[in-house]
Amino acid sequence: MADLTIYLGNKNYSSWSLRPWLALKQIGVAFDEVVVPLYEPSSKPTIMKYSPSGRLPALHDGERVVWDSLAICEYLADSFPTSGLWPKDQEARAVARAVSAEMHSGFSALRSQLPMNVRSVFPDRPITDEARADINRVMAIWRDCRARFGEGGDFLFGPFSIADAMYAPVVTRFRTYRVELERDADAYCDAVLALAAMQEWAAAARNEPMIVEQYEF
Repeated sequence: MADLTIYLGNKNYSSWSLRPWLALKQIGVAFDEVVVPLYEPSSKPTIMKYSPSGRLPALHDGERVVWDSLAICEYLADSFPTSGLWPKDQEARAVARAVSAEMHSGFSALRSQLPMNVRSVFPDRPITDEARADINRVMAIWRDCRARFGEGGDFLFGPFSIADAMYAPVVTRFRTYRVELERDADAYCDAVLALAAMQEWAAAARNEPMIVEQYEF
């Protein structure tokens, strides 16, 4: 059994769980994972066994518990300083942290109106002006990061970083709802989805038996 265990929500729907799981995959360290089905009568008491906030994901490192997606990613970057989870360049690292924090705290219309559903396709889902504004902001972030820092790789700061992990669920949303994107944004989505870890997550999502009706349209 690995020292690291991450407790996740349903892989088909849990955008917050995907983020630190991708960071763990990027590090390449051995870890165990436990999926706790969400929106079931037993979900809350089960989650409380693993996460003091009552939310997932939660990372257990031996007796140490870290919860919240971005906090877990930061903990992993601290614990594995040679993993490259943040860019080496100070300016790039500052921007990567800023755009990661913006995703963590913002984009409420995009989250609520276009929830993550990896295995489904809903091309006719209406997109409100508020959600469209969020989509445009995401594309602006991607465009700026790629132009300023993207040399040397296919991701926002060249090599894969926590910033890419934070935006990976948005990539799945854009595919699920067939959102029309700028060409460079579309290419970035292709790069994220081509990751072996993303393909592994998507395969697991497709094989999950759990259905959350509120996220099926």
